[in-house]
Amino acid sequence: MIVSTRGRYALRVLIDLAEHGEEERIPLKDVAERQAISQKYIESIMTLLSKNGFVDGVHGKGGGYKLNRAPEDYRVGDILRLTEGTLAPVACLETGAELCPKKAECRTIGMWTKLDELIEGYLDSVTVRDLMKNNNPQISTDCVFNN
Repeated sequence: MIVSTRGRYALRVLIDLAEHGEEERIPLKDVAERQAISQKYIESIMTLLSKNGFVDGVHGKGGGYKLNRAPEDYRVGDILRLTEGTLAPVACLETGAELCPKKAECRTIGMWTKLDELIEGYLDSVTVRDLMKNNNPQISTDCVFNN
């Protein structure tokens, strides 16, 4: 799994909206300037986020975007699944993938399945609130990888 700029920028934009949430609606121009991302690129991301209920947006004079729930209610896994389509480390684990004819004898499927569970579990445990300001999550020394 490689997270594209679309996924990374969506996270940055949502964090920015969360950190400036005291404003009624935040113009895209302001977010684009603060994040040093082209306004045109942010528009495509915001359209996706808006259509899928992650943000509320109003066009025209006085318009802009705002979160429609608390930052702790936005899971990174949900955002990346929306922007990336999948978090699966291999094609055979993607949602809707055709059943692999070698699955019964595949010696690596268990490893890939466990990796997929770890990735999804970790990303679903991190919220936009966790990513705000100095509240960045760290993997502890008791990491699930040691189990």
